[in-house]
Amino acid sequence: MTIEWRYTAHEELGVLSLAGYLGAEATGRFTGAVGWAVARGTGPVILDLTGLRGWSADGQRAVAEAARRLAEHGRPLELAAVPADGPPVPGATGPAVPVHGDLAAALSAHHRGEGAGRQWHTDDWPGSLTTPA
Repeated sequence: MTIEWRYTAHEELGVLSLAGYLGAEATGRFTGAVGWAVARGTGPVILDLTGLRGWSADGQRAVAEAARRLAEHGRPLELAAVPADGPPVPGATGPAVPVHGDLAAALSAHHRGEGAGRQWHTDDWPGSLTTPA
C-alpha cells in the first residue's frame, strides 16, 4: 500500500495533501512529494493528513525528516488532521512542528481560505478533476 499526494501552491503558502497509508514502502514517494513542494512554492507547507488512513513509525520518521528538509529551505512544516496514533516525534535537533485539528484551522491560522491555487498531484489522487502531474 502506498500514498497519493496533491500539492497546492498558494501565495506564500503550500498545502501538501496525502491519501492512503504512509508506511515504509511509501516514504520514497512522500520524499519526492516534499521535493516537489520545495521546488514549487514559498512559505510554510501544511501537510494535510485528512485522507491518510494511518502511518507507521517509518512514515512518522519521514515526516520528521521532511520538517528538517523544509526548514533548510526556510519553509516550516505544519500538520493538519493528524491520524489518531499521534504526530511524529521530532528529534532533539528537529524544528518545532505546529499541529492543527484540520486543514481549515491550519489555513485560518495563516488567514487563508481553502480557495484554489496551482495544483499538481499523482495520477490516482482521489476525486481528481485536474490534469495529473
